[in-house]
Amino acid sequence: MLTGIMGGTFDPIHTGHLLAAERAREEAGLDEVWFMPAGTPPHKPNAPKAPARHRLGMVEAAIAGNRYFRAEPIELHRDGPSYTVDTMKELKELYPDRDFYYIIGADMVQYLPHWVRINELAAMVRFIGLARPGYSADTGSLPAELRSSVISIPMPQVDISSTMIRDMRSRGRSVKYLVPDAVLAYIEENRLYES
Repeated sequence: MLTGIMGGTFDPIHTGHLLAAERAREEAGLDEVWFMPAGTPPHKPNAPKAPARHRLGMVEAAIAGNRYFRAEPIELHRDGPSYTVDTMKELKELYPDRDFYYIIGADMVQYLPHWVRINELAAMVRFIGLARPGYSADTGSLPAELRSSVISIPMPQVDISSTMIRDMRSRGRSVKYLVPDAVLAYIEENRLYES
């Protein structure tokens, strides 16, 4: 089973995330994509705005009805920073019959050499680098041992961010069509990101 992992804070999950997951699934021939909300992301200085249970709830609402997508809450059950290498080691032990692909934006492709224990991680997974506005998924500048671990996949350019959605919500602006209807209903019901 070829399984894509899409990690992120998903604060909130939006249509750009879903489009990226679908492009990765189709272009790389993945059997499934698992959305994995981060507990305490080590690379972000501020804690997520929405609590973990709400971020997971929004992911579940967004992917309901898509048989290829599932939520994976493994990082939410961990204290302290969550490093991808530790999570993937645990997932490989739990699911030895799966080949994992870690889906990242083109901006993160260039940053891969700085990931914690990257060589250990690259031995466990392949990376799918998706085109993103203003960034190239070119692997030419990566060390040779990483270059072969990255598959570059084109993606329609959708310039949506969770930060933009939170900001719009805090100013009372509509985020309809930036997030799936089920996520918008969840945000409104739980009064998330209001000023």
